[in-house]
Amino acid sequence: MEPQSPLQGAAAADDRRQAPRKLTTGERKVLASTLAGTSIEWFDFFIYAQAASLVLAPLFFGPLSEDSPGLAAVVSLATIGISFLFRPLGAIIAGRYGDRLGRKKMLVLTLVTMGGATSLIGLLPTYSEIGVAAPILLMLLRILQGFSAGGEWGGAALMSVEHAPVHRRGTFGAYPQIGVPIGLILATGMLWAITAVTTPEQFQAWGWRIPFLFSVVLVVVGYVIRRAVEESPVFQEMLERRKESSAPLRDLMRRNKREVLLTALIFVGNNAAGYLVIAYFLSYGTSVLGLERSAILTVIVIASVAWLASTLWGGMLSDRIGRVRTFQFGYAFMFLWMLPMFLLVDTGELLLFGAGIVILALGLGFSYGPMSALYAEMFPVSVRYSGVSIGYALGAILGGAFAPTIAELLVQGTGWGGSVGLYIMLLAVISGGAVSLVAEPKGVDLGVTVSGPEPADRAGT
Repeated sequence: MEPQSPLQGAAAADDRRQAPRKLTTGERKVLASTLAGTSIEWFDFFIYAQAASLVLAPLFFGPLSEDSPGLAAVVSLATIGISFLFRPLGAIIAGRYGDRLGRKKMLVLTLVTMGGATSLIGLLPTYSEIGVAAPILLMLLRILQGFSAGGEWGGAALMSVEHAPVHRRGTFGAYPQIGVPIGLILATGMLWAITAVTTPEQFQAWGWRIPFLFSVVLVVVGYVIRRAVEESPVFQEMLERRKESSAPLRDLMRRNKREVLLTALIFVGNNAAGYLVIAYFLSYGTSVLGLERSAILTVIVIASVAWLASTLWGGMLSDRIGRVRTFQFGYAFMFLWMLPMFLLVDTGELLLFGAGIVILALGLGFSYGPMSALYAEMFPVSVRYSGVSIGYALGAILGGAFAPTIAELLVQGTGWGGSVGLYIMLLAVISGGAVSLVAEPKGVDLGVTVSGPEPADRAGT
């Protein structure tokens, strides 16, 4: 057994002193706020991802869809990735002001921005109505969605972790994470319901717009919840001691470049595999395997529930065995499951198709649940919002941004679904290796007076 550092020993002693207790009212509000907000944000994001797999190609890329349906499908899925390219910009701006003005203000702003962009997509005229202006406007709204998503996650992660008792950071940090599968459940469930009550012609004509417009209701609910939450106590302490950075991005790049790179690489494998569940398998199952759309949507809902449970479990497990070991388990599982999963999926049998995806979703939580706590513990408070947001955004570009497009191209080029599995296996090796370069940060002081060891001591073997 490796000897404990004084910091780890103090954290362990603190854990032993902390008796189990009920959550305070303030803690419940924080968890409800981060969960509700991220669920709504990701509902908005996933509605688009699934609509891109189902109907957007013929609606917004008309001539291309008629001349080359395969290429139109690739272009439609590529629009999912376009918004990821603007996540770093959202992360930089939200990180700058989140580190200077507070986490709460940025969370409210990103929620309203995402909801507004989503609702406007539901009102867009199609290519047949306004021509080339339709895909241009669609791209602009996707860029706005990406900008918003770039700033959302970091603030939600920090609000939950910075409010948490030291021995429950992984558990608290899992709440914004489970907003992702909840958003996927909401998005998929709504699409399933609309699909069930409309004909294919009705769905293509107007049914697809309903979930986009419904975002207005969810944003109002999320806004009310987030406005009621108190600012992060760690941020308040920083302001009282006047320790905030005047230039968080400059300070981050000067002192914490390695942490930013590691956080990006750690996220790559999980994000790419997650977007197989979110978007690609919907297109693959209908167009390649010939399965019913409603049946695949049902499978995705079940997989989302499995993902939710394992994400919460992953956060809780990291409070016991550490963030790094939990991540390592998750990526080892992902690597080992990829090829068996595609053997099941490619049978074209709905039960086996569903089993492959649900088991993948169960494994995803172990490389996602501990992420908020791990990332927060890797950065000092003065640049923490910037650091976690930018690292997360870069990881999303390298991982999930074009994963559905790459998967589509691999299948079209090889005719073998397992080629996608090999691609994800490579990313799992990269992410598993990156997290193994992080010295276990569980229990590090998140506050101002001691923001943790210097970067060289916090990351590395």
